[in-house]
Amino acid sequence: MTAHPPPPITYLASADVARVCAELPVVDLVRETLLAVRAGKAGLTPEAALRWTTPSGAFARSLILPGWAGDSYGCKIINASLGNQALGLPRAAGLIVLDDPETARPLCIMEGALISALRTAGVSLAAVGAVRDLAGIGRVAFLGCGRQAEVHLGLLAPGAPGLREVVLYDRDGARAEQAAATWAAARPGVTVAVADRPEEAVSRAGLTFAVTTTTEPYVELDWVPEGGTFVNVSLDDAAESLLLGCDHLFVDDWRLVAEDDHRLLGVLAGEGRVTAPGTRAPEGGRSVDAALPDLLAGAYRRQVGARDRVVINPFGMGVHDIAVAAAVHARAAALGLGTRLPH
Repeated sequence: MTAHPPPPITYLASADVARVCAELPVVDLVRETLLAVRAGKAGLTPEAALRWTTPSGAFARSLILPGWAGDSYGCKIINASLGNQALGLPRAAGLIVLDDPETARPLCIMEGALISALRTAGVSLAAVGAVRDLAGIGRVAFLGCGRQAEVHLGLLAPGAPGLREVVLYDRDGARAEQAAATWAAARPGVTVAVADRPEEAVSRAGLTFAVTTTTEPYVELDWVPEGGTFVNVSLDDAAESLLLGCDHLFVDDWRLVAEDDHRLLGVLAGEGRVTAPGTRAPEGGRSVDAALPDLLAGAYRRQVGARDRVVINPFGMGVHDIAVAAAVHARAAALGLGTRLPH
């Protein structure tokens, strides 16, 4: 057999990824991937996590999330430090590695933070769109004003023509004011207001995205108005009363939730107070109503009423990173983008 030199690895820098992602239908890609997971055409394996305290005393972690979608295989490495903001750095940074499906050799390495943020927002929007009419959403609240908030708003706005007000809350009031000014300038038809308290922001909006770095639950059930939807993107904004008392509770993947002992929902699962979709609710607790693949497939039979409170609690599935990264890689190759790295 004739030996062939291994092909080079393509590296896509942040500018390459951003150029391609600006043209991608991210919400559609995420929705299709969730349905593929349900059909057994995409999936993931357990993630690995390394956590530590930085020399300056901040919490830091590195996550490795393997996944596959169709004939695309790879993993995301996403790192974050809560001390980065004080250093003038983004909280998270990472890489996505795509593998050749035949040889298993690394095929492409790309900057992963933007894709991670986009797929996270894509999951949120796909889930919200399954239970609410996005066109009818007039007021949205954000708890946290960082990159995730910006990306969520960027994906939401085109599908929500009735959006007229955005309410922001951040523990750093100056950061909230700065974000409000920037967002208002970018969307002159939308009023952007800053709330003094998180309760004020949540209670004023029919849809709230929690995109903070808190590890202390604080959003109570009675903060969420009737008919409100609360998307618990970050670690632990939703308090026990909200998780146990909402009318509908959806997660992206029950196994990921149940195996986690850091987020409150995983803790409640470990205590037997929250159980898997389709199981009997424990006394004094509840079962998760459905996983997102079933919700998007129309397999959830309970009607979501106009006055019902809904909580969407996505854990984060690496399979979405792989699906979006594969689309980025294909488009970048067509455009001739990227740097070739020798093996």
